[in-house]
Amino acid sequence: MLEEALQEISRGSSEIIDNERVEKLVKRFLETGETYTVKAGFDPTAPDLHLGHTVLLQKLAAFQKFGGRIQFLIGDFTAQIGDPTGKSETRKQLTPEKIKENSVSYTEQVFKILDREKTEVVFNSEWINPLGAVGMLELTTQYNVARMLERDDFEKRYKGGVPISVSEFIYPLLQGYDSVFLKSDIEIGGTDQKFNLLMGRHLQRAYEVGKEQAVLMMPILEGLDGVQKMSKSLNNYIGVNDEANDMFGKILSISDDLMWRYYELLSSKSLTEIAEIKAGVDNSSLHPKKVKESLALEIVERFHSKELADGAKIEFEKVHAKSQIPTDIAEFELEGPIWIAKALQECKISPSTSQSRRDIKQGAVKIDQIKVEDEQLQLETGEYILQVGKRKFAKAKVK
Repeated sequence: MLEEALQEISRGSSEIIDNERVEKLVKRFLETGETYTVKAGFDPTAPDLHLGHTVLLQKLAAFQKFGGRIQFLIGDFTAQIGDPTGKSETRKQLTPEKIKENSVSYTEQVFKILDREKTEVVFNSEWINPLGAVGMLELTTQYNVARMLERDDFEKRYKGGVPISVSEFIYPLLQGYDSVFLKSDIEIGGTDQKFNLLMGRHLQRAYEVGKEQAVLMMPILEGLDGVQKMSKSLNNYIGVNDEANDMFGKILSISDDLMWRYYELLSSKSLTEIAEIKAGVDNSSLHPKKVKESLALEIVERFHSKELADGAKIEFEKVHAKSQIPTDIAEFELEGPIWIAKALQECKISPSTSQSRRDIKQGAVKIDQIKVEDEQLQLETGEYILQVGKRKFAKAKVK
């Protein structure tokens, strides 16, 4: 049971610092029922969470299964400063009213994933405000400016002559102080948060809390473009509060390669199940589109309902069939399994297999409206709508 628990907890993680402590805490729970605390902080800088945020929420849910009491920290104080991580300039400050509004939205959304009974929602203004000037000055003595400037984003801005506010130096200290006050056993965050997460360990030691939190870092989820991290400002995100139809369609739009990343970080399926599905796609017994549909159905059902997920699938197929596929297209019967490049040639929408391969490389070939990326794809028994570019269509019945 311990091995299974640790496998699920570490699934998809990029790095775990003090893994021995994590193992000790989980083992103690399994043997005695004694729980431990797991902290994750979210600054309410926007009203809605997206699937990138839920990578951490999924991990918190995994900890809850194995004894973790979640400290879901809303940084209502730190949001007034803004996390400088990865920023090339100082963030604009949010108003207290906007922060409060966003905080309410967060608490409504997180319990679509987390167990409310095993979660404590905390706000860091509750302990940072009472610090006062004396406490804040004491906090600033726990780290020096030279070490702070070693941080990559600060170093780049300093060398480039880009202003860095003193408040931005204080931000990591405040995030670390959260761990001091909460006496957290484990903190999780994205890989871009490593500096801030380690600050929690440093300050717990400096303030003699009696423990040093373990740190688990998760990779940053790429957005719909498959390149940059999921972000509302980049318009490559899937929002937790997106309509069911929009959520389904966005998931169907991701590339086949990115699909496996989403499976690992977002799906509740086991790694064994995912490996079996991937093997099915590799040997062509499963079509990538069907596999992607299963992922979309799972995620839409999680944030909406099974009824709305099934409805979204029907609507997606109906709308796209009407808007993109002609009602009168030529039909061809082919002997399967058949190589996709050969199928395009035999259906007379490509002059040769070599041209078919060039079209695939250029992203011009689709099967059932899903872009083909594998030049060696074999079509098994079934019916397929083949497409090259915007105007060449054929229906292939593979027997």
